[in-house]
Parts: sequence; structure tokens; C-alpha cells
Amino acid sequence: MENFSLILAIVVVTALAFDFTNGFHDTANAMATTISTGALKPKIAVTMSAALNLVGAFLSVEVANTISKGLVDENGIRPEVIFAALVGAILWNLVTWLVGLPSSSSHALMGGLIGATVASAGFGAVHGDVLVTKVLLPAVAAPVVAGLAAMLATRLSYGIGKNADDNATRKGFRAGQIASAGLVSLAHGTNDAQKTMGIITLALIAGGSIAPGSNPPTWVILSAGLAIALGTYIGGWRIIRTMGKGLTDLQPQQGFAAQTSAATAILASSHLGFSLSTTHVVSGSVMGAGLGRKGGTVRWSTATRMMIAWVLTLPAAALVGALAESVTDLGDWGTALVAVFLVAASATIWKLSRREVVDSSNVVGTEEPAGVVTTAIAAVTPPPAGPVTDGLTATIPSPAAPAAPATGPATTV
Repeated sequence: MENFSLILAIVVVTALAFDFTNGFHDTANAMATTISTGALKPKIAVTMSAALNLVGAFLSVEVANTISKGLVDENGIRPEVIFAALVGAILWNLVTWLVGLPSSSSHALMGGLIGATVASAGFGAVHGDVLVTKVLLPAVAAPVVAGLAAMLATRLSYGIGKNADDNATRKGFRAGQIASAGLVSLAHGTNDAQKTMGIITLALIAGGSIAPGSNPPTWVILSAGLAIALGTYIGGWRIIRTMGKGLTDLQPQQGFAAQTSAATAILASSHLGFSLSTTHVVSGSVMGAGLGRKGGTVRWSTATRMMIAWVLTLPAAALVGALAESVTDLGDWGTALVAVFLVAASATIWKLSRREVVDSSNVVGTEEPAGVVTTAIAAVTPPPAGPVTDGLTATIPSPAAPAAPATGPATTV
């Protein structure tokens, strides 16, 4: 391989580090509902998800081509720009993982790349039409579509099984949930692993190692698939807890409906080359499944925090990417300074996470407290049907002449 410089090697290693964080950050997308409903044990779930993520990485390169060929202008993009973009994406992933928020790794990467590119080459280097049609519009539409599909699928599932034996129904839907969780993991590999492939391919083009317009080399596909699979196996337990219990309480029928709807949306987007956020899709489908069950509720306090994180992801990662690019532009020592900052910040976040350890042993042991809206709704109950006399007595004065003193006998009801 020609022209494989030190900075290019640093970029490739950093990109694989981002891919690793993407894996443990997004494990919840595939396995949170499966774990929360008891369909699979936590360790078995993440192992299966990791294997299927690796397989999915080899199924398509459409999303990778969107990143490497469509979003930004390849000409004039230096490897340092890619490195700065990855710094913004990694730090946002780690911060949101620390607080247990399922934000979008995809949008963190997009934001970092856009911010670093603008800082290096100006706004003209970003292809606005691609940004709108293949990133922003899917970000808005995908969770809505997946949520509606999951709500309808949930209602259909309960309608079909209403006369069936409850235990048999639960077992059947749990088996279906395992299959649909595998499909989500496969879809995640076809979409999210490709983003790292695309960013490495863009770096190789910028560094002169491969020709502009090239598809990802085989070693890039393999390394990206392995990195995201390893991250998935580690398990992002904090986000799994939020996704599995923090949004709503799911039954097997709901879990099956949510994951099937999400997998369908992700696979369709991968085929079309949309850089879709699997986090947005799965979160939308989980909320839709929560609303689809009669009596089901969504913890809107948690959902609101998630949506705020979604809105902030692109600009926050872009800002960090732009700042990192400004420092790397000062020369080799600037690049070294950014690298040291990334390592130090990552280590600090990891140390903070040790204050409250969340792992496979306690990931389903606690539930997110209900939000204000949900608590208020639950507190307002209709009056009981029929007469109720226990504990309800009142003394009503008996009718008397206006002039008579109010000391007559009373009637108790």
C-alpha cells in the first residue's frame, strides 16, 4: 500500500476506536427489549448480536459510499480533518454512554465530519443536498415511521393472540423476538459498520493511498466489522437499561413488534444508502410498541431527554470536530495535543463510570422512575362502578322548617 503515512495510521486506529464505541453504544438497539422481556440472558444476547453485526458488515457498501463519496468534497480533505471528526464523534459517544442516553453514533460521526470539514475548507466543501436527503430527512422520518409501524404491529399481535393460551403466546412471541433481534443486529452491521468503512476509505483517499471514488478495500470491511462486533460484545449496559426499562415496560408481543419494525426500516435504508440512525429507529419503535398495548405507557421524561440529545448530537459533535481541526491545523504538535486530549478525556469518562457500575448482573435490576406526566396520568383514576359504602359516610341534616334550630336528627349514607 502506497503513501500510508503515520497520520493516516493514526486516523485508521482512531476510526476503529470510534467503531468500537459505536458497538457498545448501540448494543441496546438490538438487544435491550430482548433482555428486558427475558427472551435471552444478557451475555447470550450480546454475543449473538456481535456475531451478526460482523456478518452484516459484509452485506453492502452503499452507506459507506455515502460517507466516502457523497457527504463532503473529497478534494482538499486532509487526513487530519478525518482525525478531528473522529475526536468529536468519540467524545460525544462516551459522554452520552456515561449518562445512559441512547443518542446517535451515526449523527455524532456526521456532525464531527461536517464540523471538521467546514473548519478546514469552508461550508462549500459540505454537500448540502446529500446532508438533507440522506441524513437529516431520514433522521426525522425514520423514528416516526418505525413508531407507527410498531404500534400497529403491537395491536395486531395482541389481537391475533387474544383467544390463545397466555403462556403459549408469550413463549411464541419470545421466540419471534429472538429472531427479530438477530435481524436488527444484522441490519445494524449493514448500516453502522459501514460508516466507519466510509470514514476510513475517505481518509485513505485523502492520504493518497487509494484512488478517489474507490469502494472500501476488503481489509477495511473486515477490520470495521470486527471492531463493531467487539464493542457490541462488551455491551453498553447503561444504555441497554435505559432502552429496555427506561422508556416503557415491554411484554414479548411488544418486543417482537418493535424489533421487527426497526429491522425492516434499517434494512430498507441501508439498501437505499441512507445514513440512518439505528438509535432513532429503535427508540421510535419501542415508544410505538409501548403505546400500542392497551394500558401501556411511555415515560415521556426519559423520551424527552433522549430527544434533546438527538437534537444536540450533530451540532455538539460538529463543534468539537471544528475545534479539534483548528488545533491539528497548527502542525504535528497540534495533532499530538488533540490525541493526548482524546485519550485523557476518554480515561476520565471511564473513571467516572466506575462510580456506578452497570453490567450484565444488574442491567434489568432497576427501572427508570416514571416521569411527571406518566405519574399524573396514573394518579387520575375513574370512580369505581356501582355503589360503594365501605368507609364513605357523610352526615346530612334532615329537612327542617326554616325557623327551627339546626339540631335535629341526621341521616347517614
